[in-house]
Amino acid sequence: MTRICVLATLALGAAALALSPVDLFAQQAKTPAAVKAGKGEKVCRYKFPSGERRTWVCKKEEPCCAWDAFNYVKCGSTITGCL
Repeated sequence: MTRICVLATLALGAAALALSPVDLFAQQAKTPAAVKAGKGEKVCRYKFPSGERRTWVCKKEEPCCAWDAFNYVKCGSTITGCL
Protein backbone atom coordinates (compact mmCIF):
# COMPACT_ATOMS: atom_id res chain seq x y z
CA MET A 1 0.00 0.00 0.00
CA THR A 2 2.87 2.41 0.74
CA ARG A 3 4.35 1.97 -2.73
CA ILE A 4 1.06 3.03 -4.27
CA CYS A 5 0.96 6.15 -2.08
CA VAL A 6 4.55 7.06 -2.97
CA LEU A 7 3.94 6.53 -6.68
CA ALA A 8 0.74 8.57 -6.54
CA THR A 9 2.55 11.40 -4.75
CA LEU A 10 5.35 11.37 -7.32
CA ALA A 11 2.84 11.37 -10.18
CA LEU A 12 0.96 14.32 -8.69
CA GLY A 13 4.21 16.23 -8.17
CA ALA A 14 5.31 15.58 -11.74
CA ALA A 15 1.92 16.69 -13.05
CA ALA A 16 2.07 19.87 -10.97
CA LEU A 17 5.52 20.70 -12.36
CA ALA A 18 4.43 19.95 -15.93
CA LEU A 19 1.37 22.16 -15.62
CA SER A 20 3.05 25.03 -13.76
CA PRO A 21 2.96 28.39 -15.54
CA VAL A 22 6.11 28.87 -17.58
CA ASP A 23 5.60 32.65 -17.75
CA LEU A 24 6.86 33.04 -14.18
CA PHE A 25 10.25 31.68 -15.18
CA ALA A 26 10.34 33.62 -18.45
CA GLN A 27 9.54 36.87 -16.65
CA GLN A 28 12.48 36.38 -14.29
CA ALA A 29 14.83 35.81 -17.22
CA LYS A 30 13.67 38.99 -19.00
CA THR A 31 14.48 41.33 -16.12
CA PRO A 32 17.69 40.23 -14.41
CA ALA A 33 18.84 42.14 -11.36
CA ALA A 34 21.64 44.62 -11.93
CA VAL A 35 25.01 43.18 -10.98
CA LYS A 36 27.25 45.57 -9.08
CA ALA A 37 30.89 45.11 -8.21
CA GLY A 38 32.22 45.95 -4.78
CA LYS A 39 35.64 47.19 -3.81
CA GLY A 40 38.35 45.16 -5.55
CA GLU A 41 35.85 43.52 -7.92
CA LYS A 42 34.84 43.91 -11.56
CA VAL A 43 31.69 43.07 -13.51
CA CYS A 44 32.18 40.53 -16.29
CA ARG A 45 29.75 40.40 -19.22
CA TYR A 46 29.57 37.85 -22.02
CA LYS A 47 27.16 37.11 -24.87
CA PHE A 48 27.02 33.49 -26.04
CA PRO A 49 26.53 32.68 -29.75
CA SER A 50 22.95 31.64 -28.90
CA GLY A 51 22.26 35.25 -27.86
CA GLU A 52 22.14 34.52 -24.12
CA ARG A 53 23.89 37.15 -22.02
CA ARG A 54 25.57 36.46 -18.69
CA THR A 55 26.87 38.90 -16.12
CA TRP A 56 28.95 37.92 -13.09
CA VAL A 57 31.45 39.45 -10.66
CA CYS A 58 35.14 38.56 -10.32
CA LYS A 59 38.05 39.96 -8.38
CA LYS A 60 39.93 42.66 -10.31
CA GLU A 61 43.02 40.48 -10.73
CA GLU A 62 41.08 37.42 -11.99
CA PRO A 63 40.22 37.01 -15.68
CA CYS A 64 36.61 36.64 -16.82
CA CYS A 65 36.21 33.20 -18.41
CA ALA A 66 33.40 31.85 -20.63
CA TRP A 67 33.01 28.58 -22.52
CA ASP A 68 30.59 28.53 -25.45
CA ALA A 69 30.41 24.72 -25.66
CA PHE A 70 29.03 24.44 -22.11
CA ASN A 71 27.27 27.82 -21.73
CA TYR A 72 29.44 28.25 -18.64
CA VAL A 73 31.11 31.27 -17.09
CA LYS A 74 33.42 31.68 -14.12
CA CYS A 75 36.29 33.67 -12.70
CA GLY A 76 39.69 32.39 -13.73
CA SER A 77 42.89 32.03 -11.76
CA THR A 78 45.70 34.55 -11.61
CA ILE A 79 48.14 31.67 -12.19
CA THR A 80 46.47 29.45 -14.81
CA GLY A 81 44.10 31.94 -16.38
CA CYS A 82 40.97 30.27 -17.75
CA LEU A 83 42.24 26.70 -17.70
